Order: sequence, then C-alpha cells, then structure tokens
Amino acid sequence: MARIIAYVANRSDRLLEALLEERGAIGEWPAEQADAWGIGFYQGGEVLHKKRPYRGGDPISWKDIAGNVRSDCAIIHLRRASVGDYRAENTHPFRMRRWLFAHHGTVYGFEAMRAALIESLPDFLRRNIRGTTDSEVVFHIFLSFLHDRGLIDALDVDSQAVVSALRSTVLLIDRMSTEVGAPLADLDVALSNGRLTAVACRGAPMFYVERQFPEDGHGPPFRYVLAYGGSEAPPDYTPIQKGQGILITREIQVRPFCLA
Repeated sequence: MARIIAYVANRSDRLLEALLEERGAIGEWPAEQADAWGIGFYQGGEVLHKKRPYRGGDPISWKDIAGNVRSDCAIIHLRRASVGDYRAENTHPFRMRRWLFAHHGTVYGFEAMRAALIESLPDFLRRNIRGTTDSEVVFHIFLSFLHDRGLIDALDVDSQAVVSALRSTVLLIDRMSTEVGAPLADLDVALSNGRLTAVACRGAPMFYVERQFPEDGHGPPFRYVLAYGGSEAPPDYTPIQKGQGILITREIQVRPFCLA
C-alpha cells in the first residue's frame, strides 16, 4: 500500500527519531509493500530530494530514507505505481521552485483528460512536467491557481490562498472526471513550501499526531506534527475526515480546513 507522510518540527536534528517514534502507525519497515520511495525536505534554505524510483524487492528502513537528513520540514512518499512507470520523474514528492507535493490515490479516467488538463496550464508550468503520472499534473494545476494570484514564489503565502488553490484544483479535477464519465478522483495530498504545509484527505484514511518531548540538553523541547495516510493509525492519532484538511504552520500549530 502507498503511504504519504508530512512532517513539521521545531528542530532539524530529530527527523529519524520522530519516524521511529511513530512506527506503530507508519510501519516498522516502510517499503515492504512499496515499489518506490522518495523524500523531499528543506535544509539550509534549499529544497532537496532523495528518491529511489524502483527498489526491486530490496528491504528498506527509515534510516535508509531519513538517516542523514537534517530538516524541520519534510514530505515522504512510498509508492505503489498506478499511473506512470518506475523512474525518478514519476517518483514523489514532486518539486517546483520551493514547493513539494505528494499524492496518494488515483485520478480515474486520467488519460482521457490529461491533454485538456495540461493545455490549461501556463507555458512555464506545462514545460516543467517531466513524468507521466496523474499526480504531477495535479500538482501543476495547484501551482497554476497560486500563479493566478501571483503567489507561486511567495515565501509567506497566505494560508487561505493555499486552501483556495487546493479547492479549485479539486473542483477542476471533479468537473473533468464528470465530463469523461469517470468516478471522482482519490486525492490525498501533502504539499509544502517549507513555511506552510497542507494535508488534504479525499481518498484513503488520513491522520495526524502532535508530540512534545522534554528538553534533552541539545536544544529546546522537541515538538512536531506528523500527518500520515495509507492505512489505519493508532488511537492517539486524530483523523482527518474525508473532504477536510489541515494546515501546519512554522509555529507547529494545526488549523483545520474544508475542501468544499
């Protein structure tokens, strides 16, 4: 089963520790049923990627994915391919400038609507599409709505603008799905520009947890929010209802929103 994780913390030195802490929810061995994995993260003012497009059945651990990553904001994706083959261009999370994006689910009838969706994009976004997945196109549609507001490069983008762009993306995909006679898309997504992270549920169950640990002598008390989608989660996780989402701020605050 594919899985999607969004992580925001107040420290950059304990990502792996947080993943290991949450093994009861996200799994002891992350890629047992995944074809590929990728992590996107923010470090030293840069947006970085680490991807393994096809693992060929090899075992993988959270240490392999995040052991050398120092970041207070990351998006991780474990992929079971449904649209698009195994290559780096099709491996989540996708990146455009400061934005990272990962998707769990399927846009049904995608081939019937792909050309029209891509044609609706500004030229610079159309040229940035490298792979063949529905997910990458959904990402660029979201970016196009931010671009319409002049916010695609804004560092401190208004949270309501992000929510509005997500809503517009879902509405457009739903309209196109209806036009081609396909079921409505499964759209569990996680996206971030490093300062604001959004997680939305329109498919498989999604959950989040807020943690705080005492000061350890190496920094302030460790706090993080981890959102997770792909299977059932432990009772101490808060569910994100279908059609709902959360915003996670740099202050590690969680704000709910509605996709409708």
